[in-house]
Parts: sequence; structure tokens; C-alpha cells
Amino acid sequence: MIPIALTIAGSDSGGGAGIQADLKTFSALGVYGASVITALTAQNTLGVTAIHDVPADFIAAQMDAVYSDLAVAATKIGMLSQPATIEAVAAGLDRHKAKNVVLDPVMVAASGDRLLAREAEATLKRVLFPRALIVTPNLHEAAALLETSVATSESEMREQAQRIRALGARAVLIKGGHAEGPEAVDLYVDEKEEHRLVADRHRTLNTHGTGCTLSSAIAAFLARRLSLLDAVTLAKSYVNLAIAAADQLSVGHGHGPVHHFHALWKRSKDGEGNDKTHPA
Repeated sequence: MIPIALTIAGSDSGGGAGIQADLKTFSALGVYGASVITALTAQNTLGVTAIHDVPADFIAAQMDAVYSDLAVAATKIGMLSQPATIEAVAAGLDRHKAKNVVLDPVMVAASGDRLLAREAEATLKRVLFPRALIVTPNLHEAAALLETSVATSESEMREQAQRIRALGARAVLIKGGHAEGPEAVDLYVDEKEEHRLVADRHRTLNTHGTGCTLSSAIAAFLARRLSLLDAVTLAKSYVNLAIAAADQLSVGHGHGPVHHFHALWKRSKDGEGNDKTHPA
């Protein structure tokens, strides 16, 4: 039986983040993907122009439909913009005894557009953190969740990770992609150990959807029955390679997507000698 993962998140009409990025990631990593859409966004590589929230009762209906039929081995949670949405998702997780929950606290899009209502932040921490196997904030999200300044050192990242874990999650991965320096350093912290995960930093504007892709990759590897630390480690490697190959796609006029299928699509040259990428 193929492993199955579920994404509960918002739709990105531009295809680079949210539900679309999650399903691409699941597929690229050999996992069947199901989806529960929490919001519709009018969005492209330049920004978000509109958000339409899905009613909480319809979110619950989607969850019931998926969990009652599919053997979901891991669940990734992304954009949940309103308190009622968060409550509905938490109730659905409990109702279906969801396992391997990966929570990406999506608060602000890469364009700077806010995706989580300020009044929903407390609900997110109170209701969903205790139900999560791992929470994956970036530096700015971690600071916002703790109402403090953005970490500027690894010691500050470690301290913030511990404070976030104290909110109920079994493990925390603070992503250092927004920091400076030649390396992108993430810190993994659980109840027993800490790990420093390092990857080369790539010079590209095409990083739209990296957070969604990382959290869904963790869920995919969990669905394939890897340990949490192995899932996190392999997910970071996958995202790093997707970023390295992002410029092959040339999508949009702003911050384009990462290349989810970098290992599956062939590269060739066009008539002018430029790299092109296409399905094998």
C-alpha cells in the first residue's frame, strides 16, 4: 500500500506554496497526497491580492471525508487564518486520532502579506501546539509566536526553540533560512536532544514555498515510516536541492517557486543554449 499524507492548508493560485506545493512534494517523494483546503488565496509570485476563508464546518466535512476513508499516516498543517478554522482542525484531529502531525505556523507570506489573523495567534498556540509532533517556524514566526525579537544567533534560536516546545509540541525545528551567511542553519530540538542542520545558501530569488515544502517533506517521510529526526534531515536536504534547482523553472516575475521535481525532470538546452527543465 502506498503511504498517504494529508495536507490541511490554504490554496496558492500561483502554484508555488500552500496546498499546491504540498501535493507536489508528496508526489515527488513517493507519497499519495490528500488535501483539506482551509482558504483560497488570489496569489502569484508578486504577492497575495485576496483571501477567501473556507467555512469551518466545510473544513470539518473535508477532514471527515478524508480520514474516514484513507489510511492517513501523516498530516501536515499549514495556513489556518481564523480562530474558528483552528478549532475545527483541532477537533477533526482528535475525532480521527490523527498521527504524525507536522505544524507549519504560517503567519506571513514571503511577499510580506499576512496570512494569519492576529487574533488567531493565541488560539494556534493553545489549541494546535499540544497536538503537534513537530512545529516548524522560521525566525520571524518564532519571534512573533513568543512576542520577542528575531533571533540573531544560534544560542537565541535554541532558547526560542525550547520556549516554543514548552507550549506543547514534542519537537521544534526553527528554520534559519532568513538569516545571513553562506550557510542556512536550522535547529532541531526535542525532549532529549538537539541537532544543528546545515545546508549551503543559494543565491536565488526563487524561494517561494520553501516553508510549505519543508513541512510537507517532513510529513512525507514520516508517512514512509522514517523516524522524526531522519524525516527532518532528509526533508532539509530535499528542500535545499529544490532551491538549488529553482532557477531552471523561470516562473513568474517575482519570487518564483522552488523546483519540487528536480530529481525527476530532465534538463536540456533550448535553441539559444539556455537550460530548460521538463518531465522525463
